[in-house]
Amino acid sequence: MRNIMLLAVLGLLAIAGCKQPTPVNTIADLKDGIKGETTASAKYAAFAQKAREEGYDTIAKLFDAASKAESIHATNHTKVLEGLGEKMEDFKPEFEVKTTAENLQAAIDGESYEVSTMYPKFLDDAKTEKVEKATKSFTWAMDTEKKHLDFYQKALEALKVNKENTLPFVYAVCPVCGNTYDNANVDEKCAFCQTSKDKFEII
Repeated sequence: MRNIMLLAVLGLLAIAGCKQPTPVNTIADLKDGIKGETTASAKYAAFAQKAREEGYDTIAKLFDAASKAESIHATNHTKVLEGLGEKMEDFKPEFEVKTTAENLQAAIDGESYEVSTMYPKFLDDAKTEKVEKATKSFTWAMDTEKKHLDFYQKALEALKVNKENTLPFVYAVCPVCGNTYDNANVDEKCAFCQTSKDKFEII
C-alpha cells in the first residue's frame, strides 16, 4: 500500500513538473501588440479620411489598406492570447490627426519602431518561452510592417514632389496574415502564409 501511495505521489510530481510555465512576457507582449495594432488600424482609418479631405485619394487608399492589415494583426494576436487562457482588457485607441504629410511621417515613425524595436523584442520573448503561435503572429505582423514602412516612405517622397499619381492606387491584403501588396504586383500565394491570392481583399 505504501509503495502504491509513493508511486501516486511521484506520478503527480512528474505531471506537475511537465507543466509548462506561464509565458508571462509573451502574454504582456500580446496585449501590447493588440493595443498597438488596434490603435494603428483606427489611426490609419482616420488618416485615410484626412487624406481624402485634402484631395490625396491615392494616399488614402494606402492608409485604408494598412488599416485593414493592422486589424488582421490585432485579431491574430487576440486569438493567440485567448488560446493561452488570457483576455485583453478594454482600452480606447488614442492618436492625433494632422496634415497628410505629418500623418505619413507619424506612420513612418510608428512602423520604424515596430520593425526595429517592438517586434524583435516580442519575437525574442516568444521564442524563449516557446510560444510558437505567438512567434508566427509576431513574424507575420513584423514582415508586413516592413512593407508598410516602405509604402509610407515612398508616399511621403511622392507627396513632397507632387507626384502622387506615381503611387499604387489599388492594394491587396491577405486576410490571414495581413500581408499588403500593390495590386499590380501580387504573388500567386501570399509570401508569408501561402494563402491563395483569390482570397485577398482588394482595397
